[in-house]
Parts: sequence; structure tokens; C-alpha cells
Amino acid sequence: MKRVHVVGTYDTKGEELAYLAGLIRAQGLAVAEIDVGTREPATAVDMTAAEVAAFHPAGASAVLGLSDRGTAVAAMGQAFARFLAARDDVAAVIGLGGGGGTSIVTAGMRALPYGVPKLMVSTLASGDVSPYVDVSDIAFMPSVTDMAGLNGLSRVILHNAAQAVAGMARTPAVAGEGKPSLGLTMFGVTTTCVMAIVDRLKADYDCMVFHATGTGGRTMEKLADSGLLAGVLDITTTEVCDLLFGGVLPATEDRFGAIARTRLPYVGSVGALDMVNFWAVDTVPTAFKGRNLYRHNPNVTLMRTTAEECRQIGEWIGGRLNACEGEVRFLIPEKGVSALDIEGGAFFDPTADAALFDAIERTVTQTAQRRIIRLPLHINDPAFAHAAAEAFLSISN
Repeated sequence: MKRVHVVGTYDTKGEELAYLAGLIRAQGLAVAEIDVGTREPATAVDMTAAEVAAFHPAGASAVLGLSDRGTAVAAMGQAFARFLAARDDVAAVIGLGGGGGTSIVTAGMRALPYGVPKLMVSTLASGDVSPYVDVSDIAFMPSVTDMAGLNGLSRVILHNAAQAVAGMARTPAVAGEGKPSLGLTMFGVTTTCVMAIVDRLKADYDCMVFHATGTGGRTMEKLADSGLLAGVLDITTTEVCDLLFGGVLPATEDRFGAIARTRLPYVGSVGALDMVNFWAVDTVPTAFKGRNLYRHNPNVTLMRTTAEECRQIGEWIGGRLNACEGEVRFLIPEKGVSALDIEGGAFFDPTADAALFDAIERTVTQTAQRRIIRLPLHINDPAFAHAAAEAFLSISN
């Protein structure tokens, strides 16, 4: 039976959490009360802190009984993430917390697939919650008052939170309805290509385009890991540049990891590998001040990658592609990788491009399933978009 998981530090917020659980039960939904406190053990919960802590890789002793609260909170977050990921009875998760509780509960929420309702009632909700949300679909609700016992306002906030999560849990969305979904990566300088691919495939696929800003690539790969994508057209792999050379929109070391794990049909390319992203020009590191810089807008500055940097990028991507055992087609547009990398453009550099292309081709171990395809085209040439779409269709059936 699916249940709404009510989660928090029952050792400090037990009154509020029990009240919230009661409101949800009054809506006719089954509830599981989960304690993730790290201090005094709580009673009258469905899963104790010790049961959750046992999911830590090093066992409960790595979580409970520690003198340093920060270490204990981080360890409990890790344990709770593993706890939730192992469960099959989660209709929704609602958390209640201050700084420590928010950190713990959202660590678990981030381990759940997209679409599972996740609502965090938090004292931190009116600030920058990006470290807690990351690339997940967690919704935050401000608690307004601190959670130090129930009062007239907190009862109203908790009532609204209970109604919200009950509504989401009672009528869950069904993922995968309609056309199969594809993930595509795009930057402004590859928009022409990606939108042409979308036009070619949208009759048969639900095309989800992700802005290649670090979080975009990670979001797409999380969807792949969650089983919500039928394939990927990773045309714009520029986030690798920022990862390797200190840009502000980086991938993580796990870029391409979801492709390897899921073996989804994959078509990739070298879109925008001619640039590293920084904010306004005065934020560019001193070591790069003499480089080929392009002011994309007042707040974003692009730096052209050199031949040596392109060699490193190509080898890094090639190594990741070698871990992919599904159908892989990686397309190389020999006449340029972005709208700026074209004859007469600010980043036109055939020598750097050649270093990138050669490094990829040299590093990738080609097989019947994993192939590098060179095309005498620019990435934004309609013929390149057509080739990418056809390459995907050829491996998706």
C-alpha cells in the first residue's frame, strides 16, 4: 500500500510533525511517520531514526551518538536517501524542518524519481534553496514562523501543506503517457540545429529540450536514470568545457553516466565545445584575460577553447563514450561546432576543431554499436540536423 511519508526530526519537531500527519490522515490517506532525528530517540513513529540510520553504508553507528551535529546531519541525510530509494510504498513525501531537517529530508527526496510528489515545509524556503533542490522536482513551502511548537499561524501553514500533498498523492500523474520522450541538449549557439531535429521527430516523440547550463545536462541524465526517456540526442556537450577548465556552467564527473547505465539509444555531438562560460567580463580569471573572449551579453562572457584544451575535451568525452555499451552514434560537424565557430565568426578556429575531432576519434573504441560519424557540414546546417535525426531513428527501433 502506498503511503504519504511524513518526515522530520521528531526529537525536536515531534508536535508539529504529528499534527501534520493527522491532517493528512483526515484526508483518508495512509501515512508513514519517519523520524530522522540525530539526538533523542522518538516514540510513536512508524520508522525510527535507528531504522533509517541503519541504511548508512557504515551502519547506524556512523549516524547516531556522534558529538558533532554537522557530521551527524550529513550522515543521516545519506542514510535517508538510501532508505527512501529502497522503498516501494512512497505515494508522496512531505518534510518539515529547519536547517538540519531540511538538509536531511531533501537529501532523501532527491533520491526519488521525478513525479513522486515532494513537498518541504521549511524555515529556509524564502532563501536560496538551490543546494537542497538541485535538479529534482522538490516544492518548497515557507513555514513563516520558526517551528518551536504549534501556534495559530503554523497550524494554517501545516493545514495548507497537508491539503497540497494529499491532493498530489490522491491523484498521481502517470509518467510515460502519450508519445515516448526524448532528451535533447541545446545552447543558443546550437538552437538552429536542435530545433530542426525537434521538427523532424516531434510527430512521433515528446521532445524535451534542456539548456546546457550544467543543471540542464544533469536534469536530462536524471530523467534517463529514472526511466522517463526513450533516447537522447546530446547535441550540445559544452558543459564538459566548463567542468575541465573552471567555467561557471559545468557538468559533473558523471556526465554521460546515465547513458552508460541505461544503454539508451544515444546520438551525441560536439555542440559549443568551442567555449568556456564565465559571468561578466570582469569575473574572468586573471589567467585568461589575454584569451579570445566574446561578450555574449553584459552578464555572460565566453572564452574560446584552445587546440590543447580541445584535445583534452575530446579525450575526456571519448573515455566516457567507451563506457557506453548501448547504441551510440557520435556525429562530428567538420565545418564548425557553434554559431560562433564558422568562417568569419568570433570563434572560428579550424586548428582547435581538428584537435577536438581527432582526439575523439582516436580515443573512442569503435564497435558495431559505438560509432563516430564525420560529416563535412556545420553543426547548424539543416543537413546536419537531418543526419542526427536519421541516426537516432536508425538505432531507436
